[in-house]
Amino acid sequence: MTSPRRALITGVTGQDGSYLAELLLEKGYEVHGLVRRASTFNTGRVEHLYQDVHAQLYQDVHAQQPRLTLHYADLTDGTRLTNLVLDVEPDEIYNLAAQSHVRVSFDQPMYTVDVAAQGTLRVLEAARQLNKRKSVRFYQASSSEMFGQARDIPQRETTPFYPRSPYACAKVYAHFQTINYREAYGLFACCGILFNHESPRRGETFVTRKITRAAVRIRLGLENRLYLGNLDAKRDWGYAKDYVEAMWLMLQQDEPNDYVIATGESHTVREFLEAAFNRVGLNWHNYVQIDPRYFRPSEVDHLLGDASRARQELGWQPRTTFQELAAMMVDADLELATQQAPAAIASAA
Repeated sequence: MTSPRRALITGVTGQDGSYLAELLLEKGYEVHGLVRRASTFNTGRVEHLYQDVHAQLYQDVHAQQPRLTLHYADLTDGTRLTNLVLDVEPDEIYNLAAQSHVRVSFDQPMYTVDVAAQGTLRVLEAARQLNKRKSVRFYQASSSEMFGQARDIPQRETTPFYPRSPYACAKVYAHFQTINYREAYGLFACCGILFNHESPRRGETFVTRKITRAAVRIRLGLENRLYLGNLDAKRDWGYAKDYVEAMWLMLQQDEPNDYVIATGESHTVREFLEAAFNRVGLNWHNYVQIDPRYFRPSEVDHLLGDASRARQELGWQPRTTFQELAAMMVDADLELATQQAPAAIASAA
C-alpha cells in the first residue's frame, strides 16, 4: 500500500493554514502543523479537523497514524525546526507563519523581522538539510506588500519591490532567500506573491474582518461605532480558500517558479465598507469615524495584481467575486454574533 504524501505547514492555525490543511486532507495527505505554545489554545480555526490537541484524529477508520498532527514549535527556534523537519520528513513544506499584521509591524519591527525573515531562513535551512536525505518541495508565502509604492500597475512577477513597512521588508528578505536556496542548492522552492485574501476566518484586527464584524454588531445593537484609518487605500481582494489551491498547484509543477496570485481587480476600503454595511441594510457613513491611530507611518496606496502566469502555467483562477466575498464574511459574522450573544440581541430587538 502506497504511503500518503506528507506535508508540513507552519502557521497551520492561521487563516491560510487552516484552509490549506483542509485541502491537503481532502487530497489524502498526512498533514503536520506547527503551533506556538501559549497559555490558551489558539487552534480554533482547525478544531473541526481534530478532536484532541495532542492526538489529532482527523483520520480514516483504518488509518494507522493520525492524518493531522500538531507539533509545538516556533520559527524563532532553529534547532527545534530542523529536528522537527528531519523527524517528520515531509514531501512538501508550506511556510505560512509570520507576524502578518502590517500596522503592528511598525510597533514590533524586531519581532516581525525575526519571525517573517529570519524564521523563513531557519525553515529553508531545515529543508536544505532534509533535501540531502530525500527530495522535498518548499512553498514560501510572499506578499503583495513587497511591491509597496509600486511603479507598475498592475504588479506582476517582474515588478520591482518597494517595501513600505517592517513586515514588507521582512517578506522581501524571505522571498529572495527562497530564490537563493533554489538556485544555490537546487531546492524545489516556490514563492507565492499573494495579494490580499480574506475569509470568515480572517483575524478580527484586519480591516476587512473588522468591518464585517462591526457591521453585524452595529446592526444587532451590540456596538454603535467603527473606527478606521485610510479609507482610500486600494487593494486586490480575493478569497483565501481559492488562494491556498494555488499554493498546492505550485508544488505540483515540473519546475519551481514564483507566481503572483490575485483577482486582477482593486477596490478601496470605502468600497468594502459599502458592500458590508449594505449587506445588513445600514449606511456606513452614520457609524464610521476616522481615527489617526490606524494610519500607517508610510502608506501603500494601490495594489493590483496580474496573475497571468498563474493562469497560464498553473491553470489557476479566482472563483469568488468581491461582492460574494464581502457577503460571505458578513453572513458568517452574523451567525457568529447570534451564537455568542443571543440574550443581548433579544433584548436589543
